[in-house]
Amino acid sequence: MAEKLSFYDVKGKKKFTSDKYTTVTKKGRKFAVADAPSGIKAWRILGRA
Repeated sequence: MAEKLSFYDVKGKKKFTSDKYTTVTKKGRKFAVADAPSGIKAWRILGRA
C-alpha cells in the first residue's frame, strides 16, 4: 500500500490527501500524480530521479 501524500487541487483551491497515485519521471524529477476531487490531475514533486 502506498504512503499517503498531500496534494493541492488547483481547480478546487483545496488541499487533499491520497494514497492512490502513480509515480512519473520527467526530466530527472520524480512526480506523484493523483486524481483531484474536482476531476483534474494533481502533481506533486517527490525529488530527483
